[in-house]
Amino acid sequence: MAALHTSRDTDVLIIGSGASGLAAAVTAAHLGLKVTVIEKTNVVGGTSAFSGGWLWIPHAPHAAGQNTGDSDADVTAYLQAVCGERFEAKMMTQYLQQAPQMLAFFEQNTAVKFLPGSAVPDFFGELAGAKNGWRSVVAAPYDGRGLGKNLAMLRRPIYETTLWGMGIASGADMKHFLHSFKSWSSFYYVGKRISKHGRDLLQYGRSQQIVNGNALVARLLESALRLNVAFVLNARASDIGNADDAGARTVVLDTPQGQVNIVAKRAVVLAAGGFPHDVVRQQQLFPHVQNGTPHHSAAPTTNTGDGLNLGERLGGSVDTTQAASGAWSPVSLVPQADGSWGRFPHLVERGKPGLIAVRANGQRFTNEGGPYHAFVKDMLAATPAGERAVSWLICDHTFIRRYGLGAVKPFPLSLKPWLANGYLKSGNTLAELAHACGIDVNGFETTLRHYNGHAERGQDPEFGRGSNLYQRVAGDASVGPNPCVAPIIKPPFYAVEIVPGSLGTFAGLKTDRHAQVLDDTGTPISGLYAVGNDMNSVMGGHYPSGGITLGPGMTFGYVAARHIAGKQD
Repeated sequence: MAALHTSRDTDVLIIGSGASGLAAAVTAAHLGLKVTVIEKTNVVGGTSAFSGGWLWIPHAPHAAGQNTGDSDADVTAYLQAVCGERFEAKMMTQYLQQAPQMLAFFEQNTAVKFLPGSAVPDFFGELAGAKNGWRSVVAAPYDGRGLGKNLAMLRRPIYETTLWGMGIASGADMKHFLHSFKSWSSFYYVGKRISKHGRDLLQYGRSQQIVNGNALVARLLESALRLNVAFVLNARASDIGNADDAGARTVVLDTPQGQVNIVAKRAVVLAAGGFPHDVVRQQQLFPHVQNGTPHHSAAPTTNTGDGLNLGERLGGSVDTTQAASGAWSPVSLVPQADGSWGRFPHLVERGKPGLIAVRANGQRFTNEGGPYHAFVKDMLAATPAGERAVSWLICDHTFIRRYGLGAVKPFPLSLKPWLANGYLKSGNTLAELAHACGIDVNGFETTLRHYNGHAERGQDPEFGRGSNLYQRVAGDASVGPNPCVAPIIKPPFYAVEIVPGSLGTFAGLKTDRHAQVLDDTGTPISGLYAVGNDMNSVMGGHYPSGGITLGPGMTFGYVAARHIAGKQD
């Protein structure tokens, strides 16, 4: 474990240790600056460690020579189509130009490596400029032994999204697990993974085969430690001073040992993860919270808007005009042994055939296999004023044993613990399930009758499941004629309650193209930068594709560090 950093000065102070902050830290250290990262908790990684580890970066170096058919005009057309009036040309141009350079820098100079998303399509394939792949990259899997004892610094993924603490990557890895009892090769693959995980638990206390966003943070952490970046854990930045004549700022840290002052001689970078658990800003910026529906973010509970508060203290302002202030995701609340609730983000199973979502009236309200951000938008829009925004994911026995449902794992793992703790509702008939969930029985039975009649033929005339490649990739190719649609007919029937949640926030501090925080006049505040979810989203509160948080986050972390070091872009 890295020792507590006791030096009282540094060139660059990074507040927050997600991928965006670590990108700034690694870049600045590589350019010869003395860097300190402070982290509110006792582990590094923030929301990034919970994520899928994807970055949306058109024209990434990995696409060079692949004849992707992509062009700058296509990228711009797609973003304009999704973002509409929130498309900001200056910020978007900076992002699109700098992002490929950021990737090249990290792959050439650090332990950070990526794999191409050659077959990962944009969310809205029907829009102008959308592509079927090559606009995304994902963190390469990582061997935890590369961090040695410092692996203890790495935040673990959300336990319920793993298998006994073992992360499962999207793509081939997940397909093997879903087909482990249908294919001998998949059975052998899964057996090897589980056996290795068991050995790792005995020897190291956690899996050493690290994937997804956990792998991205692990690679950034190794790179930072190699460059002598200092880490101060269990330290909350509670105050920040104005710059002195030399441009230095003093930041006050609250630590278990008392208050510590650190002087940042060159710059402070705010990267504290936005405000997903700041109830005051939720009330100000989330309409559903204003209307009485609580918000349940899957981000770490310690992300409470510290960076935004510090930025405002020095004259910065938070943009309240985004199309959406949060990166919405359907979430279910998972009972914990201590009486608390975990939060499970539903990103995968919604696209599989044989599942629908209904509200209390028993009616569907969205294309269940569409983007997670759109799912919550549609759920909120369908909820009448004065009602709590909630829905249920519905499936039958065939579905849940094949794919699982939220935190409930597929066969051969037991359903009994989830039925016992109330997370999973069941009924031998549709009426029984409706009563268990508080859903209108007549509306529910009518919806299922209508849905099943079309699903038998692989059709969904109401919402068009399977109508674009993004949905079909998320489906099950072994099911036909539509990989996204199947009837719900085999009892018992099951449901999990869905509440409005998020993966993070979009509304952040206004910055310029170098990630410098701007004051009310639009003037950069000297030596103050914001990146990640502390920086206003360049997507304007829209969600064009997976990876539109980490992509800009790491890019502007890289840009900010270069600007601090005098390497203007």
